[in-house]
Amino acid sequence: MTFDFAGFPDAALAAIPRVDLGGWPTPLHEAPRLGEALGLRNLWLKRDDVHPLGAGGNKLRKLEYHLGAAKAAGADTVITFGALQTNHGRQTAAACAKLGLRCELVLTAKVPRDGDAYERGGNIPLDKLFGATVHVCADGDETGRTYDRLVAEARKEGRKVFTVPVGGSNDLGALGYVRATLELAKQLEERGIERAHLVVPHASGGTAAGVTLAAGLLGHLGVGIACVSHPLDEATENLHDLVAGAAKLLGVEPPPLTHAKLGDSTLGPGYGIPTDAVWDALRLFGRTEGVVLDPVYTGKVAAALVEWAGHFAPDDHVVFLHTGGMPGLYGYAPEFAAAVEG
Repeated sequence: MTFDFAGFPDAALAAIPRVDLGGWPTPLHEAPRLGEALGLRNLWLKRDDVHPLGAGGNKLRKLEYHLGAAKAAGADTVITFGALQTNHGRQTAAACAKLGLRCELVLTAKVPRDGDAYERGGNIPLDKLFGATVHVCADGDETGRTYDRLVAEARKEGRKVFTVPVGGSNDLGALGYVRATLELAKQLEERGIERAHLVVPHASGGTAAGVTLAAGLLGHLGVGIACVSHPLDEATENLHDLVAGAAKLLGVEPPPLTHAKLGDSTLGPGYGIPTDAVWDALRLFGRTEGVVLDPVYTGKVAAALVEWAGHFAPDDHVVFLHTGGMPGLYGYAPEFAAAVEG
């Protein structure tokens, strides 16, 4: 048995406006030393962290659809939102630089952290390197006021605004990972792999929703979803909503989500707050495969992979989706330095 691509909505996906940010397909690598450490004979890493644009990461796939819509609408200014160390903001800034769009990042201190590394390092200098204007807000009220001001200024100056949601995660953004999962399925087929289990994050939800929808349509992929931002009940509701919305855009019925399992056991105290298990996972990936994770997203998913490894059969093919985020690691420089000494 191989993957059945016949019923996949390729034509509907291709009909939706999209800009090509290049760099596809991203590599699919074996990880034998990490697999040995976890008791998994067939462990793979899908490297969405190594895209050549803007230091890579999963948000670029969502942005292809958002910025495709922006270009189709004649927009020249893009506004988006995120936490202070948002990877999405950095990737939006890079994509806008490539496409010649003005980028306004409205950032909020959502994580209970301070210090020079977090407030001035990590993603923030890259946001500015890529030409974005960064607006740091104290809370949601200031975020709203700032957004309203930027829209009013653009209108006065004759510019047209396109707004991208947090993480690029809405029905449209989820299509980026519908397309990515089809790409991955073809890579697995080329390697003679008939079935696989994917391990992915859920934060704002677009990545997990796109993977889950595509996996359900393909029928040969299981999905393990680690919550890195919201607790299980909130993440589950968000996932169902986004899967249904993305399916509607493609003109298909959303599949039953029996192939997808969510867990929040490695979430810890909350978004952006790493635990000891996260730092352990970062060291494990680094010392077995030379792969760098971040403590906000991929580190928590890696901690989940470590926890879940015993639930897979030894011969199962398991694919860890590496969604990037390495620049954000340097926003945690003091803890990072201490962790690698351990």
